[in-house]
Amino acid sequence: MFESFGFEETTAKQASVLLAAVVGLAFGVLAQRTRFCFRRSLVGEDRRQALGIWLTALAVAVIGTQAAVFAGLINFDAHRFMVSEVPFLAIAIGGLLFGAGMVLTRGCISRLTVLTGGGNLRAALVVLVFAVVAHATLKGVLAPLRVAVGSVTVDMGESVSLAALPGGALLWGGLIALAALAYALRSGNRPGQLVMAALLGLLVPAAWVGTGFVLLDEFDPIAMESLSFTSPAADSLFWTIASSSIPAGFGTGLLGGVLAGALIASLLFGEFRWQSFDAPRQTGRYMTGAAMMGVGGVLAGGCTLGAGLSGVPTLSLAAIEAIVMIALGAFAMQALLSRSSAADAATSARHQGLPAE
Repeated sequence: MFESFGFEETTAKQASVLLAAVVGLAFGVLAQRTRFCFRRSLVGEDRRQALGIWLTALAVAVIGTQAAVFAGLINFDAHRFMVSEVPFLAIAIGGLLFGAGMVLTRGCISRLTVLTGGGNLRAALVVLVFAVVAHATLKGVLAPLRVAVGSVTVDMGESVSLAALPGGALLWGGLIALAALAYALRSGNRPGQLVMAALLGLLVPAAWVGTGFVLLDEFDPIAMESLSFTSPAADSLFWTIASSSIPAGFGTGLLGGVLAGALIASLLFGEFRWQSFDAPRQTGRYMTGAAMMGVGGVLAGGCTLGAGLSGVPTLSLAAIEAIVMIALGAFAMQALLSRSSAADAATSARHQGLPAE
């Protein structure tokens, strides 16, 4: 369809950078205002409200994505989410690592990117380390590990999607959307917050349709993409240090747009604050979490956005496995940190001659 627009000087890939920047800008603003974060929705102090925001976005993303599929605008038959040989072990290990890492860094990578735009230097360093490790896992020294773990697969045949189950896409997509909305409406969020979450969810099908239909060029095809942060972070890092030989892509535009949107929103609402680490131990914890997310995001095939908010609406079983394992990893790490804090408190009390609580 792209060639019908009559562009002579702009390629589909170049146009995808602009599309991604606009989508990223909108995401940055909306995520900053709603405090959109999967980690917070699982183990945060206000997890009920945070989960309501996340599920509202998911419900709208599912409805919009499946509506686009039904209308024939896009299809995921050749997408990586729908490969018949599912690397279940890599997805499981990667999901657990990513979930544990985002608890250590107190935010999934999308949330940390938004915080970077608001002046949080802790988040900025995490995003940088995450990008380096993700790139190393994709194409560098950790690539052999990725290949070895990813070689353990299960042949799912045609049953790689919920759409292949009895009832098809309409039933399963509808059930996911209805369940998500039912929770969201009882989450205690203000209507305005839910509206912004819904707009955020619309960005998912907008990106799928934009790259898979509007910018479709049979002579110069580009990948069909939506919101994600693992590959975009790695691609943006590589483009930053080698832009003269590596052209920008969708991921580069997306990451830049998110940073710009978060910066604009934080400045407009007076929430921009320079923040940094408080102690070396905290730095070590955040860097460990960043590395775990970098490896985990690649092995799992995406982060909480790539495999979660964008992946689940495709009804891919691999994407669903990834987001479930991310959640389990987060719960496990939170439990471990809680026990460690309790043990430290007991030790401190004994040293001071006080009874432990």
